[in-house]
Amino acid sequence: MSDNTNGKTPVRLVSGTRDAARRRGQTYFTSTEAREGAFRAEQERERKASDDKTAKLKALRLAKEEDDRLAAANAPPPTRKTRPKRIKPV
Repeated sequence: MSDNTNGKTPVRLVSGTRDAARRRGQTYFTSTEAREGAFRAEQERERKASDDKTAKLKALRLAKEEDDRLAAANAPPPTRKTRPKRIKPV
């Protein structure tokens, strides 16, 4: 009986192919997870920076509004401009 598998049994050949495929798949999965993890970390850093900037701008806006409110409360009332009296023609 002449087998063309170079002395290997088909079961071992399939098993070796399965192991190689499993290793390639696991390697791909691991590298994909690493890239996704790095991407998520970068997104988190950007989100935090944006949140910090927003909080700073909100604090500045609230401080300005408070200063404007105090200035308006302490300002003297506006003076009314009086119109000159008209002279009636005779």
